[in-house]
Amino acid sequence: MDTQEGIVTKTTGKEYTVLRENECYACKLKGQFRIKGIKTTNPIAVGDHVMFTFDPLNPSNDGVIVDICPRKNYIYRKSVNLSKITHIIAANIDSAFLIVSLTDPKTPLGFIDRFLVSAEAFRIATTIVFNKYDLYSQEDKIQAQRLADVYQKIHYPCLFTSARNGMGLDTLTNAMKNKVSLFCGQSGVGKSSIVNSIEPGLHLKTGEISQYNEKGKHTTTFAQMHALNMGGYIIDTPGIKEFGLIEYKKEEVCHYFPEMLSLQNQCRFSNCTHTHEPDCMVKQAVENGDIALWRYNNYLAIINSEDINRKEWTLK
Repeated sequence: MDTQEGIVTKTTGKEYTVLRENECYACKLKGQFRIKGIKTTNPIAVGDHVMFTFDPLNPSNDGVIVDICPRKNYIYRKSVNLSKITHIIAANIDSAFLIVSLTDPKTPLGFIDRFLVSAEAFRIATTIVFNKYDLYSQEDKIQAQRLADVYQKIHYPCLFTSARNGMGLDTLTNAMKNKVSLFCGQSGVGKSSIVNSIEPGLHLKTGEISQYNEKGKHTTTFAQMHALNMGGYIIDTPGIKEFGLIEYKKEEVCHYFPEMLSLQNQCRFSNCTHTHEPDCMVKQAVENGDIALWRYNNYLAIINSEDINRKEWTLK
């Protein structure tokens, strides 16, 4: 049987849609397919390049995925139900766009920094998109700008957008052209609304915010890749309530905080965890205000495996 190469554009767990030369094929996974060295709940993710074939004796005429091509990168998080297993969100990404909001709902700062750590581990360029700007109070706008100032200083581009009135969408669209772009964020921050504004023909379902707990309702139930008329692809992901991280050693986490990494070699100890050690330049930078206290607190929460939904939401 001849094998062909394609890109996984949709997965529902057991079934996969594979794109090859503008044609989509329904495929299933061959037998006990596994990827060596990666323990995940999903061996194949949206964005994966796979080899597939057709079994002439299969009456359903579904394709069969027989191999996966090497990944250049991927974004993953801790599985919701299995604490020591990861779930791959998407693979082979050119750019990631983290959609956040300061209102209806308010994105936890810990969520932002955990996503950035995961992206930084694979050097995936990430832009932070402050959406729903038209709903921000004056205080929200001031806080958003303060956040953006800190993140842009450490080389994370930031955009202010509104899917409702089109604010910032031209800039966002230009940044996505001819790339494989990942959209990620918590439920209710407006990912699907932005995608519909950029590519109206997709008609992605959008949802409302629950007034009970100000959490977004899930409108996307699985990751899916969509072709863009301007060139490139967008991967729209389900809203994520939490972004747990595993497999990182405590002394390595600071490598994924750019402002800490730049000071690592100035600490007395090469394996400094920036917690209790003397002559720590990171702690000194926090005291001096050169590193944002909330970023440092989120770093501590990560290495101590604490909840991302910290009670305080301050920008000290």
